[in-house]
Amino acid sequence: MLVDRHWIENHIPHQGGMCLLDEVLAWDQVRIRCRSATHRAANNPLRAHGRLGAACGIEYAAQAMAVHGALIAVNASVSQRSAVAGYLASVRNVALHVNRLDDLETDLVASAARVSGDDRMVLYEFSVSSADRELLSGRASIVFDTALGVVP
Repeated sequence: MLVDRHWIENHIPHQGGMCLLDEVLAWDQVRIRCRSATHRAANNPLRAHGRLGAACGIEYAAQAMAVHGALIAVNASVSQRSAVAGYLASVRNVALHVNRLDDLETDLVASAARVSGDDRMVLYEFSVSSADRELLSGRASIVFDTALGVVP
C-alpha cells in the first residue's frame, strides 16, 4: 500500500498546509518512520518570525503518531469514520539538538515507537532527524476520545 501525502490527508485531521508529512517510509504495529520536506516551505503554517523553530518538530512527530494510528485502524479493517480522535496530552523528556528546522537542506524523518497503551491513552517515544542526525527527541502521551468510536 502506497502511503503518500494524499493517503495521509485522507486519514488524519490535518489538511492542506497543516499536513506536514509527505510519505510513510516504513511502519509496523509498533513503529513508524515518515518523510517530510515541508520544513523548507516559506508558507509552512508553523513558521514564526521568518523561521521554523526546532520545537515545531514535535508536531511532525505527533502527525507521524496519528498516521501510525490510522494505519493500524485501516489494517484492522476499522472504518475511518469509527476511528477514535487522539489528542496530544503531554510531551516529556524533550531534547532539542538544533535551534531551527527551516535551514536544513535535507528532508526530515519523523519516527515514533509505541511504548505502551490501552484504549484510553498511548505513550510513544519519538525523534526527528535529518541526514541521520537527530534533531529532537522525547516522549508523548496521546489521549483518545473513546466516546467517538473504536480505538486504533
